[in-house]
Amino acid sequence: MLDKPLSERRKRLEQLLGAKPGTIKVSPVTRDREVAIGWLKEYRGTGLDGIVAKRVAGAYKPGERAMIKVKEQRTADVVVGGFRWGNDGKRVGSLLLGVYRGKTFEFIGHTSGFDDAERRDLVKLLEPLRGGTSFGGGRAPGGPSRWSQGRDLDWEPLRPELVCEVSFDRLEGGRFRHGVGFVRWRPDKDPKSCTMAQLKAEASVELGKLFA
Repeated sequence: MLDKPLSERRKRLEQLLGAKPGTIKVSPVTRDREVAIGWLKEYRGTGLDGIVAKRVAGAYKPGERAMIKVKEQRTADVVVGGFRWGNDGKRVGSLLLGVYRGKTFEFIGHTSGFDDAERRDLVKLLEPLRGGTSFGGGRAPGGPSRWSQGRDLDWEPLRPELVCEVSFDRLEGGRFRHGVGFVRWRPDKDPKSCTMAQLKAEASVELGKLFA
């Protein structure tokens, strides 16, 4: 069956499992783009990363990732509340991000997708804000995790005045599940307007040609 197209393998799987109802469930499948987008929204917050797109006529390829994993992409405006130095101590390693929950400014994640020149420029940009009070009274950066792997978790606080827009795929426990992508600076935004409420906004997904 490995050389058979997915459509035939799927049909055979449904036949086999249909003979044993209730033991194993087959995941839903569709060729309708709008239905797939609906799944991304419906299962938000359940722990699922996204949906998988495969070629209907494709054969099974052991050991190969012959699929595309489609994740929900959303954006949010967040406040830079601190940073960590890079390994050389001369460049910014990552920005520590926060949002307001009521009057409390809480840590929500980090972004580190900058090239070498940008990391050096960030040192100059952040210098006037260093030494401020940040992440007071709520969740703060630090503490071991499965991603830290023994790295230095020391960080420097910044006055929460600098706003940026970031892209992310999901939240878990009130914070970004993964590191997020830097999109742009938002000098037009009031830091106090960056709240948890915005994270409930509608998702923006691009499935396009996957279902064309």
